[in-house]
Amino acid sequence: MTQLLAPWSRVSVALDILLVAVVIYQVLVLIRGTRAAPMLAGVAVVAITFYLARIGELTTLNWLVSRLVPYVVFALIVVFQSEIRHVLANVGRRLSFGRGSAREGHSYDDIVLAANLFSQHQTGALIVIEREIGLRTYVESGVPLDARLSYDLLATIFRPSAPLHDGAVIVQKERVAAAACFLPLSMNPVLSTQLGTRHRAGIGITEETDAIAVIVSEESGAIGMAVGGKIERDLTVDQLRERLGSELRRYMSPVTLPTAIAQGDESDAALDSPMRTASQQQRESDTSSSSSLGPEGQA
Repeated sequence: MTQLLAPWSRVSVALDILLVAVVIYQVLVLIRGTRAAPMLAGVAVVAITFYLARIGELTTLNWLVSRLVPYVVFALIVVFQSEIRHVLANVGRRLSFGRGSAREGHSYDDIVLAANLFSQHQTGALIVIEREIGLRTYVESGVPLDARLSYDLLATIFRPSAPLHDGAVIVQKERVAAAACFLPLSMNPVLSTQLGTRHRAGIGITEETDAIAVIVSEESGAIGMAVGGKIERDLTVDQLRERLGSELRRYMSPVTLPTAIAQGDESDAALDSPMRTASQQQRESDTSSSSSLGPEGQA
């Protein structure tokens, strides 16, 4: 019996080593480029110091370590709470195999069209798409809308003169749940100093949850997309559509983009293209009245 179990014991040892190596590799991949990387290095240095102290039979230091070790686990949970939450969210997302319908894909095309409009006119915008992890806490920080997601609604919300253009729009299941929402700012030290508050808020919400953030820069009009605490910048409209379709696990068919509006137009009029501003209507009425007077009236 012992001879039969001997090969399995060797296999189990190899499997054990392989699984531990995979876990360590996944942890290192997860924390690479985040604020947890230097913190983990510091923890490793402290652990090595304590180990050397135990080997060197340093009585006082060993006594101190034995008293502190029970609290170290709780301290690590507090320090790495964001990373732990992110890991658990990734595991839960991978276990869910549900796919959205084609109708849902068409709804999210409105986000792509709106991002194209904002990029053309350098209008700042931040749109957050909820996935598995709920965003109720952040929805309650803004103005509740519960309106159907549409291109016109997004264009109206992010108009520079609109009262709700500051803050983020949160989308839940093809509906705009709220606007002017406050989001947590990313404190990642490796982020570029060129990223402003809007970009850091978009990255911050994806660090805390599994949401997707679509960000349009007010300074350059560049389109960005943040997922999992990482941001892709300077995306084209087609690239944004492909990335959204990939992350949402659904096919998003190409759509016809609206034609660019002349640079001489006012920004509010450009964002409200079906409507004419009061000043334009006044100018047109003045022109028509002067033309109706004819030569005699002008004299």
